Amino acid sequence: MQAVAFDTIGAGYGEAFPAKGGQLACVRRLLAGLEPGARVLDVGCGTGEPTVRQLVAAGLRVTGVDLSDGMLTLARRTAFPGVFAPVLHRIDLYDLATERADRVWNAPGLGPDGRGGFAAVTAFFSLILLPQDEIPTVLGRLRELLRPGGLLALGMVEADLDHVPLPFLGRELRISGYLREDLERVLVSAGFAVEECSGHPYAPASTSLPPEEQLFLCCRRVG
Repeated sequence: MQAVAFDTIGAGYGEAFPAKGGQLACVRRLLAGLEPGARVLDVGCGTGEPTVRQLVAAGLRVTGVDLSDGMLTLARRTAFPGVFAPVLHRIDLYDLATERADRVWNAPGLGPDGRGGFAAVTAFFSLILLPQDEIPTVLGRLRELLRPGGLLALGMVEADLDHVPLPFLGRELRISGYLREDLERVLVSAGFAVEECSGHPYAPASTSLPPEEQLFLCCRRVG
């Protein structure tokens, strides 16, 4: 049902959240640690704006994944100038690094065969759609897809919420969040070192959405 909501929200998401300074800065920090042509997985890529565009423009090999057909349709209609065109897959992020990636979603490179294949993973405001008890599992699966020492750029909303139903652009979404200290503990337990965490107050363009505190974390796979 979360994906169905985003099918109808479509481009309205970008209109409600037009300012992406914190997200862009987090990716710039990520780029400083990557070689040209490195493989990057963007989890919850949506329309591809701005992260797929930013990564492709930097000469990286980008795989974008999302569960929303509507969002992926918009992404596939978009030109992302760069040396390597992005590859886009529809998949439930909970199935990443599992056999279901191949068996259900026809994406073997995102299942067990893809373990250790990515230099970096970006996940901006996609994990907030999961219950708190599923987030550590998904982080562990993202870690499996990363090469040793691989990088994770993560965007979350700072709030103590566990799959709470909230109105969102005319739909209802279930949203989870953590206080930053709790989020850092979850990341460490999932096998990541948190190298940087910054908070950014954010006021959406839509007057129907409340202001929020966005967290951007730069992490590295340990082991």
